[in-house]
Amino acid sequence: MQETRLRVNENGRVVIPAEYRRAMGIKKGDEVILSMDKHELHITTLRQRVAKAQERMARYIKPGRLLSEELIAERREAAKHE
Repeated sequence: MQETRLRVNENGRVVIPAEYRRAMGIKKGDEVILSMDKHELHITTLRQRVAKAQERMARYIKPGRLLSEELIAERREAAKHE
């Protein structure tokens, strides 16, 4: 794990170094998600959060199965009965 020491400015701001932004794929205007865990600050992006959730869910879904298509099919079936 790489570490960098930063200073907090008078407004409480910290600048994420360019090297870290590039590595995380953060571009100007992107939103980041901050979370705390036992007094440690973690920074992620929405894209990283979605990818992590997809990885976790992949363990429970059989290959070739598309939950989005199943949901659409269920909604269409329900609409027929309205």
